[in-house]
Amino acid sequence: MTEDRGDVFDGVRIGRPATGALIDAGYHALADLPADLDGLLTLHGVGPKAVRLLRQAQAERAG
Repeated sequence: MTEDRGDVFDGVRIGRPATGALIDAGYHALADLPADLDGLLTLHGVGPKAVRLLRQAQAERAG
């Protein structure tokens, strides 16, 4: 059984499958994500809603 990493990735509630997929791919914070977030859609568990929420969070943090 895999470890449950919750549904929050770096303060953004994106869901358990997406959080697990990002961590498994080596991402641990918003700053680690690639510039083109749409590329994350190829990861099993990451869907359009997660990408949208991550994009919004990056924009908010950028100020």
